[in-house]
Amino acid sequence: MFKILFVFLISMTSAFGQMDFCNKDLETFPVQAGGREKPLYVFANETIRFMTGSEKVGEYSATEAFCKLSLKAFGMPVELPIMVKVDHVDVRKVLGMQEDQTSIPVKELESKADLITSELSQLKENNSFKKELTRVESRLNTYRAIINARAWSVPVKTENKIEFITIGEFLTESRVASAKDKGSNPVSFLFAESKADYLALKGDQYLLELKYYKWNLFNWALISTLLSIILFVAMKNKIPGTVFILLTIGLQITAITLRVMISGRAPITNMYETVMFSGFGGLVISCVIYFMRKEIMFILAGLACNLLGLMMMKFANGMLDEGISPLVPVLRDNFWLSTHVSTIILSYAALALSWLLANALLIKGRFSTVSSAEYRYQVDLIYTCIKVGVVLLAAGVILGGVWADYSWGRFWGWDPKETWSLIVLLIYMAILHGKYTSWIPPKRFVLMVAGAFMSVMMAWFGVNYILASGLHSYGFSEGGAIFLGTFFLIQTLILIIASIKTSKEA
Repeated sequence: MFKILFVFLISMTSAFGQMDFCNKDLETFPVQAGGREKPLYVFANETIRFMTGSEKVGEYSATEAFCKLSLKAFGMPVELPIMVKVDHVDVRKVLGMQEDQTSIPVKELESKADLITSELSQLKENNSFKKELTRVESRLNTYRAIINARAWSVPVKTENKIEFITIGEFLTESRVASAKDKGSNPVSFLFAESKADYLALKGDQYLLELKYYKWNLFNWALISTLLSIILFVAMKNKIPGTVFILLTIGLQITAITLRVMISGRAPITNMYETVMFSGFGGLVISCVIYFMRKEIMFILAGLACNLLGLMMMKFANGMLDEGISPLVPVLRDNFWLSTHVSTIILSYAALALSWLLANALLIKGRFSTVSSAEYRYQVDLIYTCIKVGVVLLAAGVILGGVWADYSWGRFWGWDPKETWSLIVLLIYMAILHGKYTSWIPPKRFVLMVAGAFMSVMMAWFGVNYILASGLHSYGFSEGGAIFLGTFFLIQTLILIIASIKTSKEA
């Protein structure tokens, strides 16, 4: 009965008035999702991207599509071409998809819901196939929640405080009927009133997240970083490149600050944020070392490190999730979060600088002639970066032990993340010792530094993407195994080619 009344009231004001109601003006509407209050624009984009892998549905933006899908629960005859993404090849086969298909129509997926449930019930091992099948089921359930008016929460003023209820509970027959004389579209009036009540009691601080996403500061920082590299390489005058470095740092500081203000915590709690922080940290460390050593190679390495991080943030969407989620209890102590994790990530940044410099020297030595004096000088630059990285990593491991005792009641437990951090520290300490005592000659030193970074990648990404176990499970992510395997393969090939050249020279 209510669906009929709802459609009647809306259609009396305009031909299917939801077409006017579901527009970009709703982007600033406050909702509650994932334990936080945020603009509908952010929530809709996260939800539609999770289901489809895109931030648009046909010609509609995520906000418009999310709204129209939500109104299906009230009888609105809206059909949108929702294509649910499926990433795993074997899952596609189970669903009867073609080899070149990466998405499946949601109606077709609905018809195979029982098949998914049956497959999941038979799987015992928590492998990548089961995880992807679970995600596909979750995407289908998300779609169901939207079209049943359960996904969208609406703020309601109750006794001078704000409570959130689902849109299904909000658009009741009595509430819509009472608003039919309040404007040309009763639903638009109700949502405008709801937003006004929220703003009056809680303010517009939540809109900061909308600015963060719409300004795309990290994209601008990516462009600025690339321009800085080009200017440093192409021009003798270093002032233009320096200006763009300052611009890059300013853009990233602003973006990171906004993220901290939105989340209320240090920006280092998931893989996206560690990549973000490491690239920026690498650039800052390179600038600090440059002021001490006055060597432009540090700046170029720092820019390259930052560029790689920003490109991963921009293009590795399947591997890195930029969403801001609530913290698990163990991470809610911001002192330890800010000291231990940031120190570890900064150490990875410094070691990444040594890795970039080492590979640049290997490639240059393979395809051109490098004098002995220049080679020794480059080795000294790499050595400087490693010393900074080892000091930071040792401090991070010690701080992690103290935090572990504070959180879990023990300093060390051979957790995969702990173990691999120790492995990285021991490898680089051995390299430092070998270089200091001249046990490792310069050419072998460069090879070892380039190869040693694979241990960093294992500790940083491998534990999350391959091992996926242990007490550090709050930092785990899905996907990325192909990325990591490709990295190892390319690095190994560089080492083999460089080793052949080195052995011939020897």
